[in-house]
Amino acid sequence: MTFAFFPDVLMRPVVDPSLLEQRLSAGLMSIAMNAQREICVLHKAGGVPTAPEEVLRLINVASILVKDLDKRVEARLLEDWEVLALAGRVQPHSSSHQLPVIPGYYARSYASQPPGGAGGGGAGGFPGFMQQHQKGDALKEYVKIRRTIQILSRRTKSNPVLIGPPGVGKTAILEGLASRIVAKEVPESLENKRVLSIDLAAIMAGSGIRGQFEEKFKALIRDIEEAGNVICFIDEVHSLFNLGKAEGSIDAGQMIKPALARGLQLVGATTPDEYRKTIGKDAALERRFQPVSIDEPTVESTISILRGLKSRYEVHHGVEIADSALVTAAVYSARYISNRYLPDKAIDLVDEAASALRLAQESKPDELEALEREIMTLQIELESLKNEVDVFSVERRAKEGAQELTAIWQNERARLDRIKVLKKRLEDAKHELEVAQRHGQYDKASQLRFGTIPELERQLPKDSEMKDDAEESPLSMLHDRVTSNDIARVVAKATGIPVQNLLKGERDKLVHMEGALKERVVGQNHVVAAISDAVRISRAGLQAPNRPVASFLFLGPTGVGKTELAKALAGFLFNDEQRGLININMSEYHDRHTISRLIGAAPGYVGFEEGGQLTEAVRRKPYAVILLDELEKAHKDVAMILLQILDEGSITDSQGRKVDFKNTIICLTSNLGSDILAHSSSCDPDGAVTEEAKNLVMERTTEYFPPELLNRLDSILVFNKLSRRSILDVVALRLKDVASRLRDRRITLDIDAEARNWLAEKGYSDIYGARAIARVVRTNVLFPLAQKLLRGTIRNGDIVHITVSESDSLDIKDNHPPDSSIVSREGHD
Repeated sequence: MTFAFFPDVLMRPVVDPSLLEQRLSAGLMSIAMNAQREICVLHKAGGVPTAPEEVLRLINVASILVKDLDKRVEARLLEDWEVLALAGRVQPHSSSHQLPVIPGYYARSYASQPPGGAGGGGAGGFPGFMQQHQKGDALKEYVKIRRTIQILSRRTKSNPVLIGPPGVGKTAILEGLASRIVAKEVPESLENKRVLSIDLAAIMAGSGIRGQFEEKFKALIRDIEEAGNVICFIDEVHSLFNLGKAEGSIDAGQMIKPALARGLQLVGATTPDEYRKTIGKDAALERRFQPVSIDEPTVESTISILRGLKSRYEVHHGVEIADSALVTAAVYSARYISNRYLPDKAIDLVDEAASALRLAQESKPDELEALEREIMTLQIELESLKNEVDVFSVERRAKEGAQELTAIWQNERARLDRIKVLKKRLEDAKHELEVAQRHGQYDKASQLRFGTIPELERQLPKDSEMKDDAEESPLSMLHDRVTSNDIARVVAKATGIPVQNLLKGERDKLVHMEGALKERVVGQNHVVAAISDAVRISRAGLQAPNRPVASFLFLGPTGVGKTELAKALAGFLFNDEQRGLININMSEYHDRHTISRLIGAAPGYVGFEEGGQLTEAVRRKPYAVILLDELEKAHKDVAMILLQILDEGSITDSQGRKVDFKNTIICLTSNLGSDILAHSSSCDPDGAVTEEAKNLVMERTTEYFPPELLNRLDSILVFNKLSRRSILDVVALRLKDVASRLRDRRITLDIDAEARNWLAEKGYSDIYGARAIARVVRTNVLFPLAQKLLRGTIRNGDIVHITVSESDSLDIKDNHPPDSSIVSREGHD
């Protein structure tokens, strides 16, 4: 072993600490013998005899140097545990060198006694832990901690295992236990204990050769047993029983069994599923553990936990968090985020909302950045479309909007900066007041108390004023505290569920929802009213908490608007029909063996890993309109799957995951009773279904579908037949669709009333409903129009005039002569 000395630098060797004392003692003896040998050589050579006191002085100096070297090496080893890990495990030591016996590379200290107390020398910092886990921490589950302490105080089998879903606070229970040990709030048998967290990954690292892992793990167990007064904690303890498995070797679970029987105290944390798969399968191992069930806390308990954590997140993000935001985070996370557990999901909402607020304060808001990107896009378009007036006007409006938002943002940014300066001056004034009182400067203290501080407090806005400003101003872009609206925005972005407070424009839109739906669905006012009421109840927050937003069964003949209404509803709610609609054609589930595709194939069958078509779609879009089209064409057992969805608002898929349907609108359509409604006596002249016909349709429905399914639906709605007056409205809708296709060509349709009546007359059908109108428009408008566009008689930017000719057919007027190339080719043919 070689040491190299430089000024105030010790080159640390990689040594076996068990040999350190022997080598240092040998070095001391070697220096003394070399000094004595040198004296003898000088005496034999006839040199000047050395005085005995000089010899003693040299030997004493050598001893001091060796002891100093010993202390420096020991101190450096105590500071750097990686040296111990690289050198191998630490062997038992003598009384002269109290080196720790548990490799810090493998363990992290959760709690130990203060320096000088029993059990000193843990692998971690004691003061930092106490600063983070003071008495009264809201994360403590005192009942569960008490149960854990009770198990640890047992004479045998004192090994609790914390079992609970991820995110409910299993590790927090252990931290609460550690803080109680440090605060001496445990039985006397646990007062001198240290809590060490074992890092299984560090043990596995570098164990590529067979036997290395077993050797390191057995050495760790032996060192823990020899150290005594140690409580080991292993997070995800189920992974311990999968380590080291190889041909001809045993896993870590088998190696730790004897230690658990001899009194090794181990606290583990795992989930119920993993406990059942690993520990629960081994009866000999299971009896050595005592399970402690950690349940998900209630919303009220979560609010208390968030209040305890509030100061940490305020310090980290540099923003204030309102108490209403904590309540909203607990309530909304429990209601809208169903695939995770409290308090973890509520804490994440608060953390992300505070992060978003800090980002908004230090950078431009999302609305302003979106407008700037739009301006940049329009400027690029202007380079290629210099003569397009429309693009110039759009760019001008976008710039005006961006300038307005920029002014609002700059004003609010300046207001927040002023508030921060005032708060800083107020804190400084309060500090100066304390210093003045401490030093007896009563004149200065009086001026600060009755002059400076009240004036600064008067200049600061009150909390109520700030709250009113934030709620009443729809253009407010910045504020200095996390509010319930911030939490709602985070939930909306994460789940797609619009839970934030309704702005005035949204309220007006919902109030006039019927008018928007009637623009696409004709002659079904009673159905539109029922759908609109259900959506308004949901957006007002008054729907049942454990059921879908609404569930309907649409009955009626083909072509009356059942499917179109579901599509129109999705387009109204999301401004995008495709994004907000989950459309499943139930005719694909006609056979019994295909029903499993809705929630996923059973284990062992093809498609098990892919999940169910319905459940996977809802997991991706938890807020959507679900259209189960033509339900009567599916197998009757499909109704059994729908029962739990309609009643409980959730279902478990084939992989055991719970899928939430509480924020969906479920629309079932069926053509049952179409033959009844086909008779002219079933409807009045306006197309409304008579009560007698409606009762006959309901009888047919109750005979086909099970009563338990029909009883769980919110409404069963029978659609009216389309009257001749309604057909004109349908014609207008189809022509509007044609006009939207021509918009890119800047072509405008001009259809007179006679032509509209002609289309309505030709397209009216009692059997096919509005679908016949679509065929008539396609045949008599789209086909001739496409021919004229190709011939060049109608060109981009034209107005197309459509009338009825003398031969009782639609006449689409030409605006230009045909292209010469087409005319010459026709003449050649």
